[in-house]
Amino acid sequence: MRIALAAPVLAAFLTLGAAVTAAVPAAVSPETLKSLEDELAGRHGEEARARAKRGLAQAASLWRASDGDGAAFAEMARTYFLADPAGRDALFNRMQKVLESVDGHLLEVTRDLREHSDLDRGEILAFDEVMAGWDPSAHVLDDLFGNRLAFAVLLNFPLTRLPERLEQGPSWSRREWAEARLAQRFGKRIPAEVNQAVSEASADASRYVAGYNLRVHHLLDEKGRRLFPPGKRLLSHWNLRDEIKACYGDPKDGLAKQRTIARAMERIVNQTIPVSAIDSAWIDWNPFTNEVKATTSLEPGAPPIPKDLPVFVSPETVARYAKLLSTYRAARLVDPYSPSTPSLIARRFEEDRELPEARVRAMLEGVLFSPVFAEVGALVKKRLGRPLEPFDVWYPGFRDRGPYTEAQLDAITRQKYPTPEAFEKDIPRILGDLGFPEERARAIASSIVVDPARGSGHAWGAARRGDKAHLRTRVGPEGMDYKGYNIAVHELGHNVEQTVSLNLVDHTLLSGVPNTAFTEAIAFVFQERDLELLGLKKGDAKGRALATLNTYWGTAEIAGVALVDMAVWHWMYRNPEATPAQLQQAVLASARQIWNRYYAPVFGVKDSTILAIYSHMIDSFLYLPDYPLGHLIAFQVERHLEKETVVGPEIERMAKQGRLTPDLWMKGAVGAPVGPEALLQATSEALAELKADR
Repeated sequence: MRIALAAPVLAAFLTLGAAVTAAVPAAVSPETLKSLEDELAGRHGEEARARAKRGLAQAASLWRASDGDGAAFAEMARTYFLADPAGRDALFNRMQKVLESVDGHLLEVTRDLREHSDLDRGEILAFDEVMAGWDPSAHVLDDLFGNRLAFAVLLNFPLTRLPERLEQGPSWSRREWAEARLAQRFGKRIPAEVNQAVSEASADASRYVAGYNLRVHHLLDEKGRRLFPPGKRLLSHWNLRDEIKACYGDPKDGLAKQRTIARAMERIVNQTIPVSAIDSAWIDWNPFTNEVKATTSLEPGAPPIPKDLPVFVSPETVARYAKLLSTYRAARLVDPYSPSTPSLIARRFEEDRELPEARVRAMLEGVLFSPVFAEVGALVKKRLGRPLEPFDVWYPGFRDRGPYTEAQLDAITRQKYPTPEAFEKDIPRILGDLGFPEERARAIASSIVVDPARGSGHAWGAARRGDKAHLRTRVGPEGMDYKGYNIAVHELGHNVEQTVSLNLVDHTLLSGVPNTAFTEAIAFVFQERDLELLGLKKGDAKGRALATLNTYWGTAEIAGVALVDMAVWHWMYRNPEATPAQLQQAVLASARQIWNRYYAPVFGVKDSTILAIYSHMIDSFLYLPDYPLGHLIAFQVERHLEKETVVGPEIERMAKQGRLTPDLWMKGAVGAPVGPEALLQATSEALAELKADR
């Protein structure tokens, strides 16, 4: 679980990469295309010429020698080009229905394959790992090109690029948008073996991340003290970060605990953490000295310490970065099959997010270069009564928890939700409190299943109408603690969006939201109300000001993390033959550089590498920019919701728009494009509000 990807697998990636590079689509001659264009225009009328020309070019761009010669292409074109609108309607409707069915069933199979890897169902066995890495959808695209259905779509519906969608999309009908999304499904022809390699690399990295826990009862502070109680098994980075947040409420040992966890994080990032200290119930570890020894305080329920327990300081070395490198090498295999977006970076921003990288970078830098960053940082420093330290990027003190400590909140949530089923049973009430009418609340809740997560938690929506979405969160033996509850409310936001945008959208080809940042935004809207949903808090003007500062501080933190993720992927593409050790040094250098540029002036501390701790960087293929974008979008949504009496119906109205481009969706939702301006203005106003309140 904590070793580099096996050498045979890496070798297979490299061998496959060589084959992929050589795989170039076989061109259909220009003469053949012109002849077919004339033939189809002659048969169906001149009004069909423009469509025929575009469709033929689209199909020819993905035709390969294995599909046949020019005559075979011509026969395919004559058979599947549809001049009659009724014929195109039939193709559209049938493909929409079939793809929904295929996607839905394959997702269900994939979820079953990953059950024991993703859920806390006991020990993971060797064959479970194989199951988790198997992608049953890997051959679907190959099959749809092989049986000509993909070519039928490309002949008859426009394959658009991002500039076209941005320029013309606002004037398109819903049907035109659905046609564009249908054609996008077949805009690339990626071989099954490449899809499978990507899936295996992702699953391997995810297993590594899901098993990376620290049992903090065995974590010793700078003075060698044992500060944490038994029973805390914290996943990196999620639970470690959240424990740092919780420790602000501990006036006695909180700061020492935070410094200890932060030092452990540094060891994880620079890979000097002893392998024997990872998820061990028998080893005490001092991250300041890096010493390990057999524990002197065995936790209740832990197995007896073996007499021959190996106690060694051998560092993890480069395992973390070997996993990251394996995901990069897998992603590279797709590049030759994506000529218009020939890197994962381009695909992430131009295809997945539909926001140019330069614009996203400008938004993130707008947050970090804003003068309010220093002002909010000074306020955090004043509130803490001490100089800022790097882990204060996770300062949660603007979030009003009322009179409740973390331990009190844990007791409340554990009593209320002793099992995943208890949370699932309470979802209709939660949705009702958010303003969903009773019938809608029951309907949405009936589409959501709650599972015990092995990792931090996630939401897995359905892909076929009528299927269930799955909410995963950690539930300990004593019940759901506050961290688990907070995550569960976040994931519930995802599930509600997933359910609404699938079942209530007019075309299933438009199901979902523009990109991951949007579903994160809706999840943040839910998460922000977690205490209200426990009946523990009501908002007021000061509370709203504090909530704004909390959103800004969280956005500023994750913006830097996203910039590190972006910098690392650019470095990997510039250095395709890098070793894990070289990648490690590059990640650390990027983390320091970004910290020093944006954070050091505010924190007064240089050269921190804490921004590199996020596990998403290892297994999620340049996912992290979605979080700050999600915060910005969520805040814009929140400002809109301030004008409304209830949350639920407005969230439903927004989600039903489906997968449009980001700015078009946002204009429909709140009347303005995506951007940081609303948050920056509100943060300035919040600072003024708090000053006036003194």
